[in-house]
Amino acid sequence: MTQDELRALCLAKPGAMAHYPFGPGALVMKVAGKIFAIIGETDPPDISLKCEPEIAARLRDAYPAVNPGYHLNKRHWNTVTADGSADDELPDWIDDSYDLVVASLPRRVRESLA
Repeated sequence: MTQDELRALCLAKPGAMAHYPFGPGALVMKVAGKIFAIIGETDPPDISLKCEPEIAARLRDAYPAVNPGYHLNKRHWNTVTADGSADDELPDWIDDSYDLVVASLPRRVRESLA
């Protein structure tokens, strides 16, 4: 999966916005000011996604492309190398990351995204 494809999947989410707060090399995807994905400008690209801790550990065991979150809380974040080995699952993982972040937002903010 390319960086442009990852970006498009993230930006398709309601309220999603792209930023470069850390400078070039790391495209940060946010919803309501909260990060739900970070896309690295590498080849192949990598994407860091929020994940429930129990699921995060299982994904790391099941997929060689999934590693603990790079420069993130390794209990709650995974970094996935989009090398083709997990591309079929990536859209679902992006959805899950977005949903986890949205669920933590105040109700009025969540309702404005619907």
